[in-house]
Amino acid sequence: MADKAYDAAERVLDLLDQKAVKAVIPPKSNRTQQREYDEDMYTWRHLIENFFQKLKQYRAIATRYDKRASTFLGAIYMAASVI
Repeated sequence: MADKAYDAAERVLDLLDQKAVKAVIPPKSNRTQQREYDEDMYTWRHLIENFFQKLKQYRAIATRYDKRASTFLGAIYMAASVI
């Protein structure tokens, strides 16, 4: 799953087709042949990306102040519950 910036046939889409990976990348508006993509799945990707952007607003999480993984995960849980 990616945004419109990765709508490059030779560099991205053809490589994904060779590996039998379904690309959920919307086509650019100036593309001559518009292709199909799963709009519902792309909507979920957008919501998750927005959640991570909100999570990065917390300074302790963005800079990872905590040394231990368990403490860092606790900070993520706390920020996620506030969000």
